[in-house]
Amino acid sequence: MSYRVADCHNDLLMAVRHLRERGREDPFGDFWLPQLRQGGVSLQVLPVATEEQFVGEGALRRCLLMIEEARHIADVHRDAVALVSTRAEIAETIASGKIALLLAIEGAEPLGHSLELVNVMRREGVRMCSLAWNRRTMMADGIAERDTGGRLTQLGIDAVRRMEDLGIIVDVSHLSEAGFFHLAEVARKPFIASHSSCRALADHPRNLTDEQIAVLGAAGGFLAVNAFGPFLTDEVPTLDRFLDHMEHAMGLLGPDRVGLGTDFIDDVADVVDPVFTGLLVDWTQIPKTAGLQRPADFAALAEAAEKRFGRNLARQILGDNLTEFICSMLDGQTAEEATSHRQGAST
Repeated sequence: MSYRVADCHNDLLMAVRHLRERGREDPFGDFWLPQLRQGGVSLQVLPVATEEQFVGEGALRRCLLMIEEARHIADVHRDAVALVSTRAEIAETIASGKIALLLAIEGAEPLGHSLELVNVMRREGVRMCSLAWNRRTMMADGIAERDTGGRLTQLGIDAVRRMEDLGIIVDVSHLSEAGFFHLAEVARKPFIASHSSCRALADHPRNLTDEQIAVLGAAGGFLAVNAFGPFLTDEVPTLDRFLDHMEHAMGLLGPDRVGLGTDFIDDVADVVDPVFTGLLVDWTQIPKTAGLQRPADFAALAEAAEKRFGRNLARQILGDNLTEFICSMLDGQTAEEATSHRQGAST
């Protein structure tokens, strides 16, 4: 049986941009488009991340170039993909057999200290944004700031409210633990963890604790589970272990608020500048998740998910849940409606 897959995190824009800067004509068409098609992807969130060498005044320029890269992809491959920013566009694109591409910002470096840039990004089609990657920004601390206890700055609080007002989904993956709970206090709408796994199953700081997942659920939020090996286990990561994380998350959130945020990084790390990969880990020492390393592997994931969870639940977690959550957030739910939902969930 075929499934419509929705993935909340793939850094392919970064890889495509780097390769085109080195003279490759169409790295998206050569590699990524066939991968997405083989995997049955119907909706792909494309994060715009800021590599280390562009942090500072170069971040906004780099962000705009990455957004332009996405537009280039959508133009060259207009028969296969489309940039989307509304429920109607997502539905129309998927119904036509194309892949819907949704822009996100990973880490707020491009925004600097200017709330007006949130408006600019919204006009550019961005519909999801996090306040920090691993490092500190003017809005919040990332998870690598382990000993600071940093919460959101006032600018970060204001940015969350601006994003909510503009219909941009707030993303908490990579946010410091203190920042996560602070954001949950000030948020008026559901928020998402776009690529995080469960710390109860793998004690890694990038994963969410059960308490965090419960808070996410009380807010009406969504967890898209990460497939990066070290986030799944400190032993040999496997496709089945990935499903363990999905099952654990569903036990806390229910079956309709869990999906995919795979963070397939191997084919990105192979081509981006060493200054970026060196900031994260030594890739030669990282165990790969057997059977789940790139989009084409979604076919095997679908088979394993159906075997464990049954056809209907497999369909939900592979794509329907995330697609519906994103569409519901793009529908323009008011802050008052979201507050009512949260109060109902807590009673």
